[in-house]
Formats: sequence, C-alpha cells, structure tokens
Amino acid sequence: MRNNLSSQITLTRIPEMYYKPENAFEYSVLTRFEKIPTDVRANMEEGAMVIAREIVDGIIEARKSNKKYVLAIPGGRSPHAVFQHLINIGKTENISFDNVLVFLLYEFYPLMAVENSNLYHLREAFFNHVDIPEENIFYPDGFMNKNDIGKFCRRYEEKIKEAGGIDLMLLGVGLAGTIGLNSPGASRNSRTHLVLMDNTSRKESAQQFNSIDEVPAGVITMGIGTIMDVRRIILMSWGESKASIIKKTVEGIVTDAVPATCLQLHDNTKVITDLLSAYNLTRISHPWLVTACEWDNKLIRRAIVWLCQITGKPILKLTNKDYTDNGLAGLLASFGSAYVVNIKIFNDIQHTITGWPGGKPDADDSNRPERAKPYPKKIIVFSPHPDDDVISMGGTLRRICDQHHDVHVAYQTSGNIAVGDDEVIRYCDYLRDVSKHYAPKENVLKSKAEDIINYLRYEKKEDGKPERPDVLFMKGTIRREEARHAARYSGVKDENIHFLDLPFYETGLVKKKPIGEQDIEIVKRLLLTVKPDEMFVAGDLADPHGTHKVCLDAVLAAIDEVKDQQWMQNCRVWMYRGAWAEWEMDHIEMAVPISPEELRQKRNAILKHQSQAESAPFLGDDERLFWQRAEDRNRATAELYKQLGLASYEAIEAFVRYIPIQ
Repeated sequence: MRNNLSSQITLTRIPEMYYKPENAFEYSVLTRFEKIPTDVRANMEEGAMVIAREIVDGIIEARKSNKKYVLAIPGGRSPHAVFQHLINIGKTENISFDNVLVFLLYEFYPLMAVENSNLYHLREAFFNHVDIPEENIFYPDGFMNKNDIGKFCRRYEEKIKEAGGIDLMLLGVGLAGTIGLNSPGASRNSRTHLVLMDNTSRKESAQQFNSIDEVPAGVITMGIGTIMDVRRIILMSWGESKASIIKKTVEGIVTDAVPATCLQLHDNTKVITDLLSAYNLTRISHPWLVTACEWDNKLIRRAIVWLCQITGKPILKLTNKDYTDNGLAGLLASFGSAYVVNIKIFNDIQHTITGWPGGKPDADDSNRPERAKPYPKKIIVFSPHPDDDVISMGGTLRRICDQHHDVHVAYQTSGNIAVGDDEVIRYCDYLRDVSKHYAPKENVLKSKAEDIINYLRYEKKEDGKPERPDVLFMKGTIRREEARHAARYSGVKDENIHFLDLPFYETGLVKKKPIGEQDIEIVKRLLLTVKPDEMFVAGDLADPHGTHKVCLDAVLAAIDEVKDQQWMQNCRVWMYRGAWAEWEMDHIEMAVPISPEELRQKRNAILKHQSQAESAPFLGDDERLFWQRAEDRNRATAELYKQLGLASYEAIEAFVRYIPIQ
C-alpha cells in the first residue's frame, strides 16, 4: 500500500539539466544569479540523505583524529528527514555517535510544559535513537528563571568555545527569512540571547502547541554572530511554501530585513533544497534567462504569462521584439513568429475556462476540461477539514449541484481541535438552558453541559496533554453541524454528506499520527460505494507534513488500490487549492468562472462555519478571514485572465488534474 503518493506529484517536468548540471561550466552558467552554492535535489528524501551522509562522514573523520564532532541543530520539522537517515545509517553501517557534541540552536521561552520544548521533540525524533551521551547534549533551558538568562547565554557561548567551535550547523529558514528565529532587523554581531519572536515565527511555531496563543513570546537562540562563526553551514529547505524565501536568500541582496541573506557573507555555506523549495530560483522558474530551454507546453505558457506581466501587454499584443528583448528569442526560433506562439497559448488558456465543471451534456467536449458524458455524473468532493470544500471550491460545488450531478461531500477529519473553548461554552450554555426548559427533571445532559462549562472556564488544562474526550466530542459536533449546514446550503443532499473521521487526526493534540491503513481503507470504502465519475481533492502541496497532505495521501492511496477497476479508469480527479494560494497559470487545466451572485453565495456558505471565524485557533499567517482570503484569491485569478486578454469575470476557481501514478 503506497501512502506517500502526493510527494511524487510533479506539476512541471523540470529537466535535470536545470538542477543537475553535468560539469562546473554548466553549473556556473545556470547559477549566475545565485550568491550561495545551492544543491537542488529532486525531493526532500534525496536532499536529506545528502546532508546525513555529510554529517556521518564528518563524524567518522573526527573519530580518526580522536576528536569530537560538534554539531548544531535547529528545532522544527525541517531536520526530521535528516535525523531519520542518520538513525538508519547508524544502524545499517554500525556507526557510533558517541563522539558527537550537540548544541541546540534555540529553545522557546518561557515554557509551560516539557512536551512543547524543542529538546523534547528532538529527543523523540533523534536523541533517543542514537548513542550520543546525555552529557554531550547542550541546550537552552526554557524553564530557567528570567534573571538567569543573561548569565546562561554567556556561559552557552563559552561552552561552544570550549568545544572548539561548531563544525557543522544545520539551519532551517522561516517564511520571514529568520534563521535560528532571529527576527528581521537582528544584529549581525549578536550572540546567544533572548529575543521576542515576530508574529510570522510564532505562527510557524504553533504546530508544536495547541494554538498560537500558547506559543511562548520569546526564544533563547544563538545570534547571527554565533551562526557566522560556524565552520560549515547547511541551510535546508523543503516544500513549496519556502520557495519565495529561498529565492530571496540565495539570489536577493544582503539585508537585515531578511536575516538568512547574511549567509551570502559566510565562506562555507551551502543550501540544499528539494525542487519544490527551489521552484522560484531563476534556473528553475525562468530558465530561459540563463540557458537554452527544453520547451514544452507548460514552460511555454509560463514564459508567455511572465512576458505579459513584465511588458504589461495581453497575449495577442506581444511582438517579436518583446520576445527578443526579454530572452525568449529561442522560443521564436522554434515557432517562427510571435503571432504563432501567441495564438497557441491564447487558445490553450482559453480552453481551460468552463462553466460546466462536471461536463456540459450534449456538447462537443474535445476542447473542454471535463467530458460531456456520462451525465449526470456521480461526483465526490473530498474536504480535509469540515470547511475546505466551501472555502476552496464553494462556487464550483454549487455549480455542479445546480447542474443536477449526484454530488457527495466527504469530510475527512473532524476538525475538532480547531474549535475554541468559548464556542464550546456557548453551545453548552444553550444545551443546559434547553434541558432545563424541556426536561427539568432530567439531569444527564444538564450535568454534562455544566461539567464541561466548569472545566473550560475554571480548571487549568495540562499543557501538552490531549483534550478531554467529551470536550473533543462537543467540538467535533459543532464542526460537523456547521459543515452539514454549509453543504446543504450549497445544494448537497443530506444523504450525500459523509463524515469519515479519519483516525490519524483523532489524537486530541496538534500533533497527529502518521497515515495508516485504516485511514486509507475508510476512503477506499467510500470510493467503492459511490464509484464516482469525477472527484475533487485538496491538492495543497506547499505543506509537506500538514493535515491536507495526509488527507491527500489517504485519497491517492485509496485511488491507487482501485485504479485498475473500470469505473476508476473512467474517473477524472481534479485538485483544488486552499484559502491561501492558487495554482500558477502554467498549471491550471480547469478554470470555473464565478458570477457576483455565486461569489456572494460562496461567502454565505463559508460563514455557516461560525466557529472558524475570528476565534479559530489556526487562522495562519494571514489576518484576513477565510471568506476574504477566498474572494481575494478568486478575484486575483480572474484578474490575471483579464490581463492576459481573455474574458473578464468576477472571480475564478482553478483546478489541476491528477493522473494516478502507475
């Protein structure tokens, strides 16, 4: 059973020549905009293995010289794949880590629970599985008295010097360009110190806590000066969400506003990324600016959209001079003239637009994204959380219902941890009052409501411990009924609303279990029951470890199990994206226009999820409400189509087709 198929999705075929040059000359040509040596690997596993191998080789060399190998490591998710490879290498090659000294890059402060500390998570992921002696692990204490912080920081620096300095430091990079959680504006001369985290860093760190409100305000971290003294630095970056900051770090100017750019001044730093994280680098995103290209339809479309944006012209007004002045003479040589290319790409993009996302009956579908037959179709919309369906494709959902398809919605998780305590108290107040009025002699419901209210209002919950089952039930029920109401409002029949409650999610904590066979089997059972002609799934590839990825993996694994059945061979799978980002134009294969009235109805459906308005714990790094994010995203997509010279719509929802991996 293959349960990590989302990592194998390649939206763009990126030729190896762009990221695996054959010689030093080709590398220098491709990377002439890059100011830090950057090693781009096909995926995270390959990149993590390269890092792990270098660390192991360093450990072995230090042992030959009877020396300690001094390693500095960060917290967060980025190093976990590296740790796993180190553990595996240690076991398979019988490598001892007993000559390794480890310094933690940072620790949250002040901590309320051991389970939220970086040290705790690093023990779980790494230290407990290798033989590094406990006395060789040095770390900031997130529980120390605040009056002792200054003394501790000075002593931490002394310990690093006593160890002979740090041989290799692993770094991750934050979305704001933070390294070691040193915020924008941090001094390049700073040493280990206590800093207040910027808002973006706090939101990124919320994955270790129950909500952003529980993330400590500060962090004890090595300063930029300490980092720059390290003999060897490897900055690792995985996933599409880091693509923008990696471009700034590697190709941008050195500025205190982006602390990671100071690594350009370090004489022994290397960046190792996967293709998704490297996607905005010039050689990957705009290769025509650095080398001769292998042109395919997607790269041509990407180049033309880029050309339209820098010239301010629609597609059909681009000239031969526009092409030659902007590095696209090679494209003209392939097609003969701008006119030929313009018409090709204009028609290509025009054919993505359809008002019939389930297929238009009795119509010529040769240039339509979805087939005319069968009609009506059996359609399943998979929603990771109980609101992703209406947030991400609420207009399309209403459209396929209005066009009389047999639409099913499957909510994959309960979403229970994303309900604030105040919401539960409000509903329990209601439940208690109703019980008093209609069943004054019945104490079970009234007592339970009062018990939950008292627990949430007056008792202190233990940090790092799972939520009480009765509270989780109430939170899950709130989300379930909100989802049912929104789906019903969008036109979905009650009997076609499915709550899968996948087990991986039901931990009562932010941290979830890995995907399991039971999760996949639940999805597979629904597929075999409905046997859909069309599916919609959340294709958020930017977050390599979040709930959306696990939910996508569960669906893709189930599809993989049934892909040889006749009904599945005739089923098309479309991927949508969430509230934060849209598919880039070169990837979009179906664009569904949304009228002003439909956009208003989509907003109304989103607003049915009252618990996920301003009080939701996981609004993310964006102050807009979900309906505002969705509308802005949909309008921006429509505006891009307009700028390219196509019809002007109020809003557009976009989709990319998934082809089952053989």
